[in-house]
Amino acid sequence: MDSNFRNIHIGKFIHLRVKENNIDAPRICNFMKCTEPEINEMYAQENLSTNTLLKWSKLLEYDFFRLYSQHLILYAPPSASIRESDSSKLPRFRKNIYTREMIDFILELIGKEEKTKRQITDEYGIPYTTLCKWITKHNK
Repeated sequence: MDSNFRNIHIGKFIHLRVKENNIDAPRICNFMKCTEPEINEMYAQENLSTNTLLKWSKLLEYDFFRLYSQHLILYAPPSASIRESDSSKLPRFRKNIYTREMIDFILELIGKEEKTKRQITDEYGIPYTTLCKWITKHNK
């Protein structure tokens, strides 16, 4: 399955991971505390509750939340009008964490000439110097 961070169908990603790891249905049902038809219904769902997604992440030893984090990095750059409050009690995270998968995705767009460097920097908010470093470092 091609990693498409724009359109995430979480059920398909979960089903793929289950198949990759050859996990049998009784084990899944026992862990998730539900029936096999309910599991099959989850595979068909585009969205799942965070509690359910957390259970799947634990069972399958895969961070499914990262798919959404990558979406935010690529398609929802921080707005200049919204500032983090110094008094916020919420945890703070680094603004941009670029995973290997995301770097590969961006370099593939450039390699296949689907997007130019300028389009990448404009659309995804990745600094031009960062992009050039990726190209130099990962150019094979």
